[in-house]
Amino acid sequence: MPASKASATVPVRVAHVMAGAPAGGAELFFERLCIAQQRQANVDVLSVIRRDGNRMERLRTGGLSPRELRFGGQADLLTRPKLNSILKNFHPDVVVAWMNRAARFAPAGPWTLAGRLGGFYDLSYYKRCQHLIGNTRGLTQWMIRQGWSADHVHYVPNFADDIFQVAPARPHIVPDNVPFLLALGRLHTNKAFDVLIRSMKDLPGVRLLIAGEGPEREALETLIRVERLGDRVHLPGWVANPAALIRACDVFVCPSRHEPLGNVVIEGFSAMKPVVAAASQGPRELIIHGRNGMLAAVDDPKSLATSIGMVLGDHVLANRLATAGRKTYEKDFAPGPVLAAWETFLRKVAPESSSARITH
Repeated sequence: MPASKASATVPVRVAHVMAGAPAGGAELFFERLCIAQQRQANVDVLSVIRRDGNRMERLRTGGLSPRELRFGGQADLLTRPKLNSILKNFHPDVVVAWMNRAARFAPAGPWTLAGRLGGFYDLSYYKRCQHLIGNTRGLTQWMIRQGWSADHVHYVPNFADDIFQVAPARPHIVPDNVPFLLALGRLHTNKAFDVLIRSMKDLPGVRLLIAGEGPEREALETLIRVERLGDRVHLPGWVANPAALIRACDVFVCPSRHEPLGNVVIEGFSAMKPVVAAASQGPRELIIHGRNGMLAAVDDPKSLATSIGMVLGDHVLANRLATAGRKTYEKDFAPGPVLAAWETFLRKVAPESSSARITH
């Protein structure tokens, strides 16, 4: 009997293994990706996580049935065999180990093992991996320079949720007739919020909201007092759902000294807001200066203030940057194109004998 001309794609089976912290950019994207892939007809997903009740609940709410393991230190001799058993029962085509700890525990098997990196990590953790995934082109180029074959290194970007339709909500501490800047992230020295605060001296009449929490809070609060900016700079802590704030701000700012990707830049693009960023690794890859955003010198308050001031003082420029940023998001960083890129990657690296092949 002749083969049918129509072809059907068998779902590719992927196990995502995350042993990271309760909060963080990679961890949150892991959750978004697992939930989004689970909703695809052509992908079957298993998520394996380090014990975390909140993450477990979010994944379950998203339609997954995650498995929890300890993922402890060097003395943890049980997690690897337990993970191996879980994977063998699931029969994945591809196992993706997210960052160092997961890669250290992830076993080799009949599946393809890939390590997913969001930064310039110690590649010795990935010695069992056959492929590496980087979420920026700069990161993949670095992997190749470290000796990995270009055929085994893959660029698959992150996506941000589409928040353009979210209703803007200005914070009550910012008057309606006052422009305000928004920055998001962990209060850590890498994020350079101190630089952003110092830039406010050259931006009179502007308010700044830095939404986040972390070890630099006390130092930043001290800086705000020293610079006498307490009436214009606000640190409200973590904001559970910042989409409404992003939609309301006049300029979205990413001042980071060190930023391998810059998820916040993509979020600003999604919200159709003008983005100003320091020219660290990730933002420099995402932003074409003057076209879809503005870049300032790293660690330079005056340069940052100049770029922000240009956007605030020129509505035509602000609208042009915001529109171009939105187009960049829709083309490269919306869920649709990124999920398609992930499926293409999974099918490309899956073993030849796996169900990921197209059958006729």
